[in-house]
Amino acid sequence: MTARLIDGNALAACVRGEVAQRVAALGARGIRPGLAVLLVGDDPASAVYVRHKVADCEAVGMRSLLERHPASMAQAELLARVQALNADPGVHGILVQMPLPRQIDPLRVIETISPAKDVDGFHVANAGALMVGRAGFKACTPYGCMKLIETTGVPLRGLHAVVIGRSNTVGKPMALMLLQANATVTVCHSGTADLAAHTRSADIVVAAVGRRHTLRGDMVKPGAIVIDVGMNRDEAGKLCGDVDFTAVREVAGWITPVPGGVGPMTRAMLLVNTIEAAERIGPA
Repeated sequence: MTARLIDGNALAACVRGEVAQRVAALGARGIRPGLAVLLVGDDPASAVYVRHKVADCEAVGMRSLLERHPASMAQAELLARVQALNADPGVHGILVQMPLPRQIDPLRVIETISPAKDVDGFHVANAGALMVGRAGFKACTPYGCMKLIETTGVPLRGLHAVVIGRSNTVGKPMALMLLQANATVTVCHSGTADLAAHTRSADIVVAAVGRRHTLRGDMVKPGAIVIDVGMNRDEAGKLCGDVDFTAVREVAGWITPVPGGVGPMTRAMLLVNTIEAAERIGPA
């Protein structure tokens, strides 16, 4: 068996097309969705991510506001900028690019963003909304993973899903979204004994730990759906995920590649959250 690829690039292009239509509809009402992106410091990877996010916004007709700040920026100064953007009616979404310099507490920053503009879906109000099944912004990466899983056409009710990783940004919200889809969910992590025993019984595996080859071919149930969230580098410096792609592809039924899988969908769902924020808030 050779797994079918789940093409994140193709799906993201479809999502962007739908968002562009919604942006145009808001434009007819005099509303232009706006996303503010704050970049603190000069981390090269963060600069690349931000550049892509700004380009995505402009491609669908959204207004993007990019603020670059030095790594020496004080926490109080950053919080003041976030509060100012909270009060700006022309800004519908606020994203503070992580990681932040040491002197800044990321949780303080996240909790300062208005939940109505928290398009990353990290604020405790939005995390809580997901927990209790109420409307709120979903964290972009697991939200994108769910859309990728949906393309397989496999009903999730009653299936066993294993999430490897328990981060607040991916693992925990991923588990909650799978639960909402009526899957039976197991969350595995660094303290899990015999990870392979869990993954071999899983119909769906989402690997999100940031460690290369965490999921090997002998750890996968034949025909399973495998979603690789990881972003790592191999010995040659080539981008790779948490999954041993070559080996797992020969066992799984569906698999996402790295790159070209989850990454494009994370950015696409940021656009979805931003357009939804604009639709909720209304005109400036």
